Amino acid sequence: MTSTLKRASARTLAVAFLIAALFNALAVSQAEAAVRHFDGTVLSKSSAHHTFRIKKENGGRARIHVNRATEFERIPGGFSGLHRGLRVEVDAKRTDRGLLAKKVEKDRRGGGGGGGEDDGPNHG
Repeated sequence: MTSTLKRASARTLAVAFLIAALFNALAVSQAEAAVRHFDGTVLSKSSAHHTFRIKKENGGRARIHVNRATEFERIPGGFSGLHRGLRVEVDAKRTDRGLLAKKVEKDRRGGGGGGGEDDGPNHG
């Protein structure tokens, strides 16, 4: 009888572990799915509010927040290097305050402050 209880407990524990692993995988995939990509042109920037606005390629507009964790690529000076007319690619996630940029990079196609330079081997 004791060995039957031990097997049942082990089986219950294994099922609980499997369920926890599945929920964890689902949470990670939902977090990754929440990141959205935008291509657009900088319209304005507010240093006081740590935001900038872009006109998206589809004609819509978006206001995007930045924080210390925001990565800037090929934009000398990071946030201070953003200027009106600069074409950018933005990966952002929706938060309770709006869109928060995870990464902002100068558009690989160039435009808006120079362009056409070689991006190196890691950019296609």
